[in-house]
Amino acid sequence: MTDIQTVTADFTALKITEEDGFVIARMNRPEVRNAIDETMVDEFHALCALLEREPKILVITGCVAETSKGPRGIFASGADIAQLRERRREDALRGINSGVFQRIAKLPSPVIAAIDGFALGGGLELALAADFRIATPGAKFGQPEANLGIIAGAGALWRLKEAVGNPLAKEILMAGRVLNGEEALQSHLVNELFAPEELDAGARAWAEKIAALDPLAVRLSKQLFDMPADVHPAVDNIAQAVLFESEAKFDRMQAFLDRKKK
Repeated sequence: MTDIQTVTADFTALKITEEDGFVIARMNRPEVRNAIDETMVDEFHALCALLEREPKILVITGCVAETSKGPRGIFASGADIAQLRERRREDALRGINSGVFQRIAKLPSPVIAAIDGFALGGGLELALAADFRIATPGAKFGQPEANLGIIAGAGALWRLKEAVGNPLAKEILMAGRVLNGEEALQSHLVNELFAPEELDAGARAWAEKIAALDPLAVRLSKQLFDMPADVHPAVDNIAQAVLFESEAKFDRMQAFLDRKKK
């Protein structure tokens, strides 16, 4: 078994902690509101490599930044604009952010984004790569790329409309609309809201709720979820055949039957 905290001990943009059944990745660049730079991208890639080899639920969250109004929660304010300004055609074709967000989205086990403060630009695209999103009422969700002369090219152009539908996605992408936490909840962009001081506990509760299920059943459900309709039900039958032979299936069903007898 890999000791994730030992492997990630030298990370600077992410702080990694491992708990029973899940891993927390806390973005830790408060001085630039967790702007996503290439160091953070590289560290997310390294973390993904570990979680691809030994699947665990991943919680991605932010930190607290000092502002003129006092300490404020921050998820990620977007890509590092200083780096982004210098990127050229070949950098875009490398898919620096889109590549790592796609890798996060395809992790074997579910990913939870816990969001307070800004989730703008690449920050929202990172959150969209998660399977579940929880947030605070004061969270802010938006894609300001068009104001900077670029597109939301790291996933929002297709993930956002899947999350909130075409009309609202177009408003966010092409008219600069920014959603607060309550609006994000109502539009199904986030699954649940928590007070800022309860967000970490809420993320743990979500991770523990998922971890209580059979890991293989959850893993296969995630893998099959986004497959095209024309491969169903054949792939479902194959996955079910695998699960029908698992010890967990017999143990969990027997436990269910035993509880019914009481």
